[in-house]
Amino acid sequence: MCGCVAIVAAFRCDEVLCCGLQGREVAYVFIALAAVFDFLDGFVARLIHAVSGIGKELDSLSDLVSFGVAPAMIVYNVLQPQWVCWLALLIAVLGGLRLARFNVDTNQSTTFTGLPIPANAIFWVGASAWMASHPGLSPWLIAVVIVVVAGLMVCGLRMFSLKLHSLSARENWAQYTLLVAAVVLVALFGLPGLACTIMLYVVLSLIKNEK
Repeated sequence: MCGCVAIVAAFRCDEVLCCGLQGREVAYVFIALAAVFDFLDGFVARLIHAVSGIGKELDSLSDLVSFGVAPAMIVYNVLQPQWVCWLALLIAVLGGLRLARFNVDTNQSTTFTGLPIPANAIFWVGASAWMASHPGLSPWLIAVVIVVVAGLMVCGLRMFSLKLHSLSARENWAQYTLLVAAVVLVALFGLPGLACTIMLYVVLSLIKNEK
């Protein structure tokens, strides 16, 4: 439901909809709420002993709406009427492919292959905020960013999970570094700091793979 509301709000991108927030900002709020529910759903399912195959499939379908289609529609509307807006649809398409691969891959419990789709949504929340405040950006530069970031979801890069299996700083240095950097980057740059955080996540994953 949060993803659906985010999509509707995205199509009223520059209108003030609620509490002084523009449509895209309302969409950001509902994507954030979707992320909270995505974090809680597995916990609640285990708590009430309702873990099932149907739940797993519903989780992925919800992820596609909230973290694939919703950010794609935000980017599409922010970039209107430039031709590059159509490339935003690639975010949703490759997000669907990423989730399909995840569902059939049994080796993604502690690490991920490719950029997780919630991280993709976080990147586009930050990037779309930056694009909205800098309308003069080159459409070719934006096109490259869309193709690269969407492509990261279906690439073979091994990326670490933020779940901590211990409090060891030595074992979880990448997770701690990313969390501290996220706070600093958002404090310094606001929402665009989220896009920087996801790029740092990619870099840290590359470093961690080398080790």
